[in-house]
Amino acid sequence: MSKKVLIISTSPRKNGNSASLAEEFRKGAVEAGNEVDFISLHDKTISFCKGCFACLETHRCVIHDDADIIREKMLHADVIVFATPIYYYEMSGQMKTILDRANPLYSADYSFRDIYMLSTAAEDEEYVPERAVSGLEGWIACFEKARLAGTLFCGGVNNIGDITENPKLKEAYNMGKSV
Repeated sequence: MSKKVLIISTSPRKNGNSASLAEEFRKGAVEAGNEVDFISLHDKTISFCKGCFACLETHRCVIHDDADIIREKMLHADVIVFATPIYYYEMSGQMKTILDRANPLYSADYSFRDIYMLSTAAEDEEYVPERAVSGLEGWIACFEKARLAGTLFCGGVNNIGDITENPKLKEAYNMGKSV
């Protein structure tokens, strides 16, 4: 059965290493017959949440920018994939901002069930993505029908293109194909 998959690449760099992981996931998900939408935040305008909570009543944010469109796509996706570089052992600021701006989904009849996280970092120790994954798990915990379905970390990549021919790309493809 085909699923609606939304991939959100949160790197501030165009064609960054985490975006490469996301692209491979996309290829696998498409090959498996899913409907896939790929969004990159590097060129989007997304303001910080104001913490007013008006969205819990209106299901819309009082701020109107690119987050409106992304949130609407999140609402209707069966699967959401976040791809992020790890900065200072955490998710990118762009990823945290889009999670915060997705607050209107909290009281909405959302479709997503499976959430994936793809991450990259210059450091390559296994523990590097733990805080970022924990942060995403905190967001997921607010959505009782959703779960963290999988994570993939590729360390030792810093400059754009460092990930080229890394075996983690094939893992991302296979993860996408298994959605």
